[in-house]
Amino acid sequence: MRWENLTEGSAGPAALFGADAVVTRTIDTPEFRGITFHEVRARSIVNRVPGASRMPFEWTVNPYRGCSHACVYCFARKTHSYLDLDTGLGFDSQIVVKTNAPDLLRRELGSPRWTGAHIAMGTNVDCYQRAEGRYRLMPGIIEALRDRANPFSILTKGTLILRDLPLLREAAEVTEVGISVSVGFTDTGLWRTVEPGTPSPAARLGAVRALTDAGIECGVLMAPVIPFLGDSPEQLRATVRAVAEAGATSVTPLVLHLRPGAREWFTAWLGAHHPHLVPRYQRMYAGGSYAPTWYQRRITRQVHELAAEFGIGPARRGEARKIVAPESPDGSAPAGATQLSLL
Repeated sequence: MRWENLTEGSAGPAALFGADAVVTRTIDTPEFRGITFHEVRARSIVNRVPGASRMPFEWTVNPYRGCSHACVYCFARKTHSYLDLDTGLGFDSQIVVKTNAPDLLRRELGSPRWTGAHIAMGTNVDCYQRAEGRYRLMPGIIEALRDRANPFSILTKGTLILRDLPLLREAAEVTEVGISVSVGFTDTGLWRTVEPGTPSPAARLGAVRALTDAGIECGVLMAPVIPFLGDSPEQLRATVRAVAEAGATSVTPLVLHLRPGAREWFTAWLGAHHPHLVPRYQRMYAGGSYAPTWYQRRITRQVHELAAEFGIGPARRGEARKIVAPESPDGSAPAGATQLSLL
């Protein structure tokens, strides 16, 4: 493994971990059988999103690398290759845990250079995957964000988020908190094969209901919509209906995209389970990682029409942060101070 190239004093890329900071553990319990944890002490935790990214946010926090949800289409698989780890089964079972993430985040949020920008979580790998049940990093992370009134959002397939509901409510009292649950389809047969390590779609929608009943607005990212397997009018209707019944405030469709790393793993899965679809996928994704624009627009239009039919409104614009900069002795705001907003 390439830890030595990513630690202090290495001649390789910028150090990600402190020297001699990696501890590998194998936990022999049913819920973690077959999973290896690599505990590391990260040197930074707030990451800037590359400028070329399509993501609508600039900063992320990722306490884990690799994901036991084992979604065959996961676009983050390529990141495991940076550590010379396998992007297939290795991504599903070799989990890097940044054990110092809460303390490191608190320190970085307190830096004079930090301006209080929105921080997105769960956008690379799921921060509420099974490892979180053991390492409990998210409570400390949410507390740090709450204490600085720093706006944040969480995207997850994990029902474990309900454990932190009291902290989320406290944070929502002082800053903008956005929660989205990912449910691309409600077909249980499809779920068992493409998302084998995740809670069921029904369980995730149950989490949406619990969050909304507790006063935390929760949207659904309907992702991925999988061509030829989860995109029929009947499947789209069933999913949007279930999302509406769960009380979601919004539904946003996202068609499957196949970046390098994920593309190879998904294609192998497709060849094993649906070999007749391989030529169709080759044609659909011949232009790159994304499905053709016409197809994406068609799915978006269908989902939006169904959302209107079932009474799901659009997501509301984010409000300004509820924390204000301290005043100077003369009553004026400090030089350069600004009131930040999410949107």
